[in-house]
Amino acid sequence: MADFLSTWHQASVTSLGFFWMAFWAFGLGYLVSSLIQVLVTQARMQRTMGTTGPRSIALGTFFGFLSSSCSFAALATTRTLFQKGAGLVPSLAFLLASTNLVIELGFVIAIFLGWQFVVGEYLGGLLLILFAWAFVALTRPWQMVKDVRERLGGAHEPDDQGRNWRDKLRSREGWQQIGQTYVMEWQMVWKDVLIGFTVAGIIAAFVPASFYAVLFPGAGEQAAPGPLDVVTQTLVAPVAAFFTFIGSMGNIPLAAVLYDNGVGFAGVMAFVFSDLVVLPVLRINATYYGWKMSLYILLLLFCGLVAVSLTLHLGLATLDLLPQNQGQQSITQRDFFAFDYGFVLNLIFLAGSAALVVLWRQATPAHGGHGHHHDHAAGASLGDWILRAGVVICLVWLGFGLVVPGLVGA
Repeated sequence: MADFLSTWHQASVTSLGFFWMAFWAFGLGYLVSSLIQVLVTQARMQRTMGTTGPRSIALGTFFGFLSSSCSFAALATTRTLFQKGAGLVPSLAFLLASTNLVIELGFVIAIFLGWQFVVGEYLGGLLLILFAWAFVALTRPWQMVKDVRERLGGAHEPDDQGRNWRDKLRSREGWQQIGQTYVMEWQMVWKDVLIGFTVAGIIAAFVPASFYAVLFPGAGEQAAPGPLDVVTQTLVAPVAAFFTFIGSMGNIPLAAVLYDNGVGFAGVMAFVFSDLVVLPVLRINATYYGWKMSLYILLLLFCGLVAVSLTLHLGLATLDLLPQNQGQQSITQRDFFAFDYGFVLNLIFLAGSAALVVLWRQATPAHGGHGHHHDHAAGASLGDWILRAGVVICLVWLGFGLVVPGLVGA
């Protein structure tokens, strides 16, 4: 019993340590994202994405890069763009860019995994968009697209006639809008982050290395995984991720745990890219577009992330740039709360976040507190309840894990 309580305590500390390591990166990324979302109008981006061509796809990619990293928010925005007349491929480009090319994601990956994975994330995100373009061109799902457009119907809203970005930055109201957007960013992702970081701590503390060798052949061996093991790991990773509720930010520490336990570069990248092939995303897409289109998108994404992950692995191997984890300090062995640059940055962004929360609270009575859409919530009651239950379980687990060992003298 004492061993279990000690491990429980270690899991809780690890989960909180993971979040503390990454907090400043979240704060910086969401601040930049909030500035862009307030200062760049969405109406203009929607008018430029109506065809499937290089320009529209490039614009969809660029606007996705400027958007939120929350998988569920990206799904809602993608549905809106498609409903307003954006082409299928530009809409998919927006979806893939908003979950793979956003600024904050690169910061978090750099902290947990290293520069090769940051390169893999951004280059892989672009390759996924090119793959989606080729996949749609080859499969030609035009009748299905037509049926989905009829299902969705049209959507109309007035263009943004607000002040320009300079006026917004000079005004208190503009900063209140930025504060609203910043808080909404956190509201959209905190459940995923809480569950993802809690699960990562539990797995890091409780799951033995032998388990990874069974689930991911070749993991945990002294030598790097062989070619067959690399392919197998890349196929297994998205299947393992499918049954999770963890979004694009919450799955990074878990990916770091996989890497610590010997999963190869391609397998780790496939897991990171799998935020859009998880079960809740499949269900939400089915609510939006119907099951036929939802399964089509799932197949496109699965094939794309496997192909791209293997391509990235082969490319880095050819250049002799594959990351080598042997002999390096494990993510779970770091001093999470050491007084270093990360600690100072966390204090700065805690203060900045508090200021933005104050601005948000001041703006809420005047503007009704409206911000991002949460369209996915309306048609996902079962998923919401499951997610809420997961949040409660995680909070109880973390709370008791921090205090129980001390109370019982473990």
